[in-house]
Amino acid sequence: MAAFSRAFALLLLLIFITDFQQIAGLMNGPVAPPAINCTASCDTRCSETKRPNLCKRACGSCCGKCNCVPPGTSGNYEACPCYFNLKTHNNTRKCP
Repeated sequence: MAAFSRAFALLLLLIFITDFQQIAGLMNGPVAPPAINCTASCDTRCSETKRPNLCKRACGSCCGKCNCVPPGTSGNYEACPCYFNLKTHNNTRKCP
């Protein structure tokens, strides 16, 4: 009977430790997605523009804030709503 009590106590201790580790992991908050390569993404996004330096500067700023750039050279804003919703002081779209 004593062996059973010890085994049962050990099992309860292991369950408590496992639950505590899971709870501690949740307290750290959500894990952020990995950062994308803004330079490469903006090079692709701005590859067909007439003003590549201006486009890359604006795109890089938007990518830094949103951590995403829509695919292709224009449009596709539904892939990155944050990128689409950034505005300038004049309330025009900031991101190319």
